[in-house]
Amino acid sequence: MSGVVLAAAFGMPDLSHAQVTAFKTAVAETASQDESIAEFYRSRGFEPFWTGSDDVQLARRAALIKALDAAGAHGLPAQRYDPSQILSDMQFAKSVREQGVLDVELTKVFLRFARDLQSGILDPRKAHSDIKRAAPVRDANELLEQLATSEPNAFFRTLAPTSHEYRRLMREKMRLTNLVARGGWGDTVGGGKIEPGQSGARVVALRNRLIRMGYLPETSVAEYETSIVSAVQAFQLDHGLEADGVAGDATLKALNVSAEDRLKSVLVAMERERWLNQPEGWGQRHIKVNLTEFMARIYDDQKVTFETRAVVGARNADRRTPEFSDVMEFMVVNPSWYVPRSIVVKEYLPLLRSNPGAVGHLEITDSRGRKVNRGNGFSQYSAQSFPFAMRQPPGPRNALGLVKFMFPNKYNIYLHDTPAKSLFQREVRAYSHGCVRLNDPFDFAYALLAKQESDPVGVFQSHLRTGRETRVNLEAPVPVHLIYRTAFTQAKGRTQYRDDIYGRDAAIWSALERAGVALISGES
Repeated sequence: MSGVVLAAAFGMPDLSHAQVTAFKTAVAETASQDESIAEFYRSRGFEPFWTGSDDVQLARRAALIKALDAAGAHGLPAQRYDPSQILSDMQFAKSVREQGVLDVELTKVFLRFARDLQSGILDPRKAHSDIKRAAPVRDANELLEQLATSEPNAFFRTLAPTSHEYRRLMREKMRLTNLVARGGWGDTVGGGKIEPGQSGARVVALRNRLIRMGYLPETSVAEYETSIVSAVQAFQLDHGLEADGVAGDATLKALNVSAEDRLKSVLVAMERERWLNQPEGWGQRHIKVNLTEFMARIYDDQKVTFETRAVVGARNADRRTPEFSDVMEFMVVNPSWYVPRSIVVKEYLPLLRSNPGAVGHLEITDSRGRKVNRGNGFSQYSAQSFPFAMRQPPGPRNALGLVKFMFPNKYNIYLHDTPAKSLFQREVRAYSHGCVRLNDPFDFAYALLAKQESDPVGVFQSHLRTGRETRVNLEAPVPVHLIYRTAFTQAKGRTQYRDDIYGRDAAIWSALERAGVALISGES
């Protein structure tokens, strides 16, 4: 039916003046509900864009239906566009007025689909309060004009993110969808830790799940021997766990996550990738911090050129690191720590009220930057009335360490060194007040300065030796993206998965589900 309907003789050339007027009136009335669409049709004299009888409009209709049929492959809510209903509407639009209404309705469906695929189904700022970014929604007229001047199929291929990450996530979505349809990964592995050398039913359950997950070839082995140890280690590496080959509590927890839940993570990651589908890209050189992975990386031409472990905000509601993008402009060597007001009144003022000499490593200053005499005490102040600021001077014990990297933003978030190095050895590194601490801040600085200095190490160390607070500008500012991905891919190897440390992906999945995104049925 679709071929017949698509080729239907819409916009017949021998229309009378009255029929042309009826068509254009219907277009104008239907388009008037949306000013962008109305403007587009006014600019073309209310002529048909989809329902004409020429080959161009036939190809445009066919390309639209083809693209809508593939919506599910992108994790979009297919019923939101309903190509079957569109084909039915085409078949039964007999009068010129009905065709005029249909022309505008096709434009509306196109714009809804294009925006969803290009910029995301959800508004990220409404999906979760800690997501501080706007979706890169394109102008409606710009989309329509691009379609009008392009080969339709080629144009539709440009709508989805063109990143390698998005394409690999699509492949993982297809793999998991098929896997869920076949019953997932089978039975979970119950009980506590399983160690090499053990045997029995739980080892067999572990073996079977690893086989279903693709970490172990088919085998009848019933003892926790070398092949299972290697499979467990590979699994641990893919899930951000210590690769000790022991199926401990954290490993079993990750191992028992269902294929359905992993599919949800991938669908959320695809939506998040659409939110970052900026026309200008992420930047030829950029910094990416994946909060769930506790890693910070520098990318040049889409390749990782430096990476380091990171500590991110704790799980407390007021400490979670937000998601946003900005531009790094400079670093500060030997920084002072200007204590955020929230920390001053919540953590330090209670100590000062009972002991004016508390937190002696911090200076207390008035509005003019003068040191305050602690002898007068602070018991008379509340969190609302405390009039002073607090600062920790530069030094090796400074909370920011010896360097901080600034991308000025209203959230007061930045990357920095820290004297608390032990936290970098932990698997889960969510401990800060919100800023991102780096395990290798000096090497990070050298990598950034290498683009503008012939001797980046020497330049940095010369500033460091002075002990003075020094601002070092980046000649070419670098985009910084604080992202949150519980599922992410590699150029080679399996998809990586991490815990939803702040619960954001669960909230986004719920919103996607309400918008009509659905998983196929199946046990996992």
